[in-house]
Amino acid sequence: KQDGAMPPQEDGGYHPGKDIAYALGTRPDVLAVGGIFGIFGAVTQTLAANLVATAVAFDTIAFTVFFSALVHRVVFGYSLFGSPGGSGYFDMTPFENGEEVAADGGSEVMRPAVEPWLPHQYTWGNVAMIGLVAGLLGGFLVISTGSVFLGFGISAASLTFLNLGVEKIPVTHHMTLPGSAGAAALVADPTGSSQVVAILIAAVFGMAGALVGEAGQRVFYAHGDTHVDPPAFGILVMSLLIGVLTLAGVTARGLYVPF
Repeated sequence: KQDGAMPPQEDGGYHPGKDIAYALGTRPDVLAVGGIFGIFGAVTQTLAANLVATAVAFDTIAFTVFFSALVHRVVFGYSLFGSPGGSGYFDMTPFENGEEVAADGGSEVMRPAVEPWLPHQYTWGNVAMIGLVAGLLGGFLVISTGSVFLGFGISAASLTFLNLGVEKIPVTHHMTLPGSAGAAALVADPTGSSQVVAILIAAVFGMAGALVGEAGQRVFYAHGDTHVDPPAFGILVMSLLIGVLTLAGVTARGLYVPF
């Protein structure tokens, strides 16, 4: 059974593809694969940015993070979505019941049949609540500082504590950024007389980002053997929504990503 970080097997055995915090050292093959995918990411980001310049806007960095994770699954022979446990991709009860399956399609290592991205942050109600609060924070920072990115920065900085081993730290950058961006995009002057409207919009967009990210983790992460980033999926979808609204002439200004 997997009990924390495990090094990858060199004999074709279990590969802890979700343990993205595990350092893999200086093996030439590892460095080569990392370099190749780094180049792939840079090229993908450039192409996506050029596409955005002529079509609907979206967060091309979030797109690149999400898309490259799907590509590596295909390249290395993993299932694109994984095998759903329970009654389908949205069913998390196998995790709650402690059900296990053989990892990597038949190795001797067992893993949970369904692995939530964050065991302390996956129930719909809890996710919606933290998204509401994070969205309010993002909106408040927009109207008080004019910065769309400050909320995202605070959320990103808080991940330091999670990586240092502090348990149950919420992950919120896919909530604060859509909250701030939604308020800034839909309110002509979020620092002026429309502050209440901006705050309410931020709360809605923050909650939506949280729920979209949770949906993404259930479909792309929980049933597979490798990491696909739920916050990147949430930011991508919410930024695409803002881009579509901008294209339709609904928003007061375009997306936060400059081109």
